[in-house]
Amino acid sequence: MSDATAVRRAAHRVVLGAFDGTEVPAWVPALVDAGLGGICLYGNNLSAGPEAAAALAREISTAAPTLALALDEEGGDVTRLHYTTGSPYPGNAVLGRVDDLATTRAVAAAIGAELKDAGVWLNLAPDADINSNPRNPVIGTRSFGADPDLVARHTAAWVEGLQALGVAACVKHFPGHGDTSADSHVALPRVDADLATLRARELVPFVAAVGAGAATVMTSHLVLPALDPDHPATMSRRILTGLLREEMGFDGVIVTDALDMAGASATLGVPAAAVASLAAGADLLCIGPSLRGRGADDVLDVVDAVVAAVAAGSLASSRLFDAAARVDALCAAYGTGAAPYDPSVVSAGREAGRRAATLATDPVGPLPPGRPLVLRLESGANMAVGEAAWGDLGIPDAEVRAVRGDVPDTAEVVAHPGPVLVMGRSIAADPEVWSWVRTLVTSRPDTVVVELGWPSPEVAALPRVVRGWGAAQPPSQAVGAAVVRAEREAFPPDGEER
Repeated sequence: MSDATAVRRAAHRVVLGAFDGTEVPAWVPALVDAGLGGICLYGNNLSAGPEAAAALAREISTAAPTLALALDEEGGDVTRLHYTTGSPYPGNAVLGRVDDLATTRAVAAAIGAELKDAGVWLNLAPDADINSNPRNPVIGTRSFGADPDLVARHTAAWVEGLQALGVAACVKHFPGHGDTSADSHVALPRVDADLATLRARELVPFVAAVGAGAATVMTSHLVLPALDPDHPATMSRRILTGLLREEMGFDGVIVTDALDMAGASATLGVPAAAVASLAAGADLLCIGPSLRGRGADDVLDVVDAVVAAVAAGSLASSRLFDAAARVDALCAAYGTGAAPYDPSVVSAGREAGRRAATLATDPVGPLPPGRPLVLRLESGANMAVGEAAWGDLGIPDAEVRAVRGDVPDTAEVVAHPGPVLVMGRSIAADPEVWSWVRTLVTSRPDTVVVELGWPSPEVAALPRVVRGWGAAQPPSQAVGAAVVRAEREAFPPDGEER
């Protein structure tokens, strides 16, 4: 193999590509033959339901066993296999609230069993960010909590549970996205904490993850001036090579967060951001969901940019070959295709998750008689969550109204002859919606505000708040069950004592 051919093959090997739609496009096999490192599946690939999503993943896995097949299956709000139904597992915030490591391992193992059954062996999870900013627009309930030691022990447990099933973990978003007020999908956030704070807070879970043997770590698109004032972490040699690789001793694969996010490529473009990330120490370049309709060209643009950088001397060929070798080693260790579905592991994890969600949910308190009215606020999502199903409380006979755009007439809601529940994710995030909620609560103080996102201080201060710590199936249904219990306690069915 000539030097030029080897460079081009290595340039393919370090790319984690993507495609549109629910069928494998015709151009994928040629890129796999050229050495493509991997494919990441997104919500737009998995919109036909869980069985179709698993079938699509198996098709890719069977056809391309040397390919890293990845997706984001965090449990909770961020799900891909269960994009159309909502995850049957609670997210990290529920697990952190309950603080039982056996439950966290069981949930992660069940997710691993489902992924392995589909041939997916690289899971872009868990989220190890410490949600120290309760108004964080993109982390929130994806975090185990705000305490570094708690987040660290659950990150390690999640990694152990997942990797025990033969699925590689990808701990994110290094070196920590929790103390941000901006979403790196649409902006470049900053974390202005000093170095001592970063070491005592942000880095603690990642140290635990390295100790637990995490196979991969994902970078974050944010600036931390105490570590590198000039480059986002994804493009910082000080952070990826100096801190993570050399100081912390991480020897696995460094995966970038999606490079089509504004925090990475708004000013550079994806190909240049990919080269800068590779030079900084990243090994697998996630170029993000290919939603521009360009197909293979999205991958080939990055490949061409990497090859040109090597030719120009701005990227050392040794760095490229090192990254490609790490991807090869990861595929050799984990790329074994699908494994037989283990229903006992899955059922145990789901049951443990349901118990945790019940324990994490606040009591509802007394309710007035009548048919419940549930106002579902269709706001508070972010690009990481996407359009995944959420918030099915499952309250029998409830009237559920979706609130999109214009808010309902307050007087009409106040006059409703029964319990009123206002349900949302990050309810205070939209100023107009938040103003309406406060007006409603003032006019009708028995309104139950159901916060399924991370509760901000102003929401937590409302007189009647039920926190579910997530919008996936288990926390949503736990809230619904708590409402039903409150109704039965106040108004027992005929023949039952109060």
